[in-house]
Amino acid sequence: MDRYKTLREQAFEANQEIPRRNLAIYTWGNVSAFDPDQGIFAIKPSGIEYALLRPETMVLVDLDGHIVDSIYRPSSDTNTHRVLYREFSGIRGITHTHSTYGVAWAQARKPVPVFGTTHADHGAKPIPCTEVMNEKVVQQDYELETGKLIVETFQKNKLDPAHSAMVLVAGHGPFTWGKDAAQSVYHAAVLEEICKMALLTLTLNPSAEPLPDHIIRKHWERKHGPGAYYGQTIP
Repeated sequence: MDRYKTLREQAFEANQEIPRRNLAIYTWGNVSAFDPDQGIFAIKPSGIEYALLRPETMVLVDLDGHIVDSIYRPSSDTNTHRVLYREFSGIRGITHTHSTYGVAWAQARKPVPVFGTTHADHGAKPIPCTEVMNEKVVQQDYELETGKLIVETFQKNKLDPAHSAMVLVAGHGPFTWGKDAAQSVYHAAVLEEICKMALLTLTLNPSAEPLPDHIIRKHWERKHGPGAYYGQTIP
């Protein structure tokens, strides 16, 4: 019996969502699923196209970076995932893509303002963008330092990763996370749409202002606040 079967399947299904949602081509993205009780996450193997993936090809890695069970090398972004699982309490899934609009904002090195209610429904703050890594840091453990940079960006901007589940790494691309691997991909798809809408907004009106805070707060609270009333409550 494979004690990691469920974890592998979660990671596999979430990785299949990347091409389904047009979030990456070829091998330009990865998803991991984390089991905090075992301290292990399953992640896409490096360089293998989505159509060739199977649950059994998912690579199991512990939080120290050791491969627990696989004949494959894990994603080159594994150490970034590892840092985020260690530092962002409560997240159980992480997605990284090179989606077109998300990468465009990352390459422009700009945070994404909250221009409308679509963004506000999923985050009451701008999507942050990190600083560019300096040469010294890049020459160290690049992927590990990417994770540290994301954590530092959240600390600097006083952001709660439980409420802001998206970030852009300058010159690189987006990382998103969630309560499980499936939600992390959902957030990746949402981020891509928000980035696209924001770019179109600035194309139509280069002087566009962010949505007023009282509207942002209303839309966030009606979905996520203590008195949330969006959706259904099933008895």
